Amino acid sequence: MKERSILLVEDNPDDEALTVRALRKNNVVNEVVVARDGAEALDYLTGTGSYEGRDVEDLPQVVLLDLKLPKIDGLEVLRRIRSDDNTQLLPVVILTSSNEDRDLIEGYRLGANSYVRKPVNFDEFLEAARQLGLYWLLHNEPPPKRPR
Repeated sequence: MKERSILLVEDNPDDEALTVRALRKNNVVNEVVVARDGAEALDYLTGTGSYEGRDVEDLPQVVLLDLKLPKIDGLEVLRRIRSDDNTQLLPVVILTSSNEDRDLIEGYRLGANSYVRKPVNFDEFLEAARQLGLYWLLHNEPPPKRPR
């Protein structure tokens, strides 16, 4: 059975590289699809724009979502994920450097499954990625693919 992908929604190239490196260092072998803004993330999930024709039933196992994104911010991406019948059950982990309580509260209000603040220290970031990988990719039971 093919491993389901991880959708990483991250506009900062350094944070993108750090996240992918941390996942690989922790033996996460799932393909990491990167969307660099909120619009690209939604296009990927809905099979529109540059992802026209992509099989939208092939959802990622988890979305790692930054909040401060160009075009469409992360909270609006989450709002749209939860309002779409095809993606409403998709596990979404907010992975952000935001320390704003209002972002945390609004993220959970909109249906985030988890909220993780990005550690500044690389070793702490590695540990956070290891724990994310262990839980969301090995232990968590994702919703089944919907029958066609």
